[in-house]
Amino acid sequence: MKKIAPLLLRIIVAIILIQTLRFKFTAHPDSVYIFTKVGLEPYGRIATGISELIAGILLLIPKTAWVGAMLTLGIIGGAIMMHLTKLGIEINGDGGILFFTAVLTFILSAIILWIKRKEVKFF
Repeated sequence: MKKIAPLLLRIIVAIILIQTLRFKFTAHPDSVYIFTKVGLEPYGRIATGISELIAGILLLIPKTAWVGAMLTLGIIGGAIMMHLTKLGIEINGDGGILFFTAVLTFILSAIILWIKRKEVKFF
C-alpha cells in the first residue's frame, strides 16, 4: 500500500492534467474564453497546455515525479490565482467545477511533493 497510494496519486494528477489538453489544444470556446479574459489568448493557452503535458509526463516517471509535482503546483497555483482574482469561481455556469478541480489537483500535487521530498534536488 505504501507504493500503490503514491502511484495512484501521480496517475490521478497526470490524468487531470492530460485530459484538459484537448480543450486547450483544440481551442474549445470555454478555454478561449478563460484565456481571453485573463489576457493570455492564444499564446498562454498553448504554453499552459504544453506545460501541463510536460508535468503530466514527468509525474508518471518515478525519478522525475517530484519535478512534475513542482511544475504542477506552479501551473495550478497560477490557475487558482486567476480564478480568485479575474475569473471568479464559476466559469460559464460550470458550478465551479474547474476551480474545485484545480484546488484538488494542487492539494494532490503538494502531497506527491511531500512524499517525494527526499528526492528533491536543488542545483
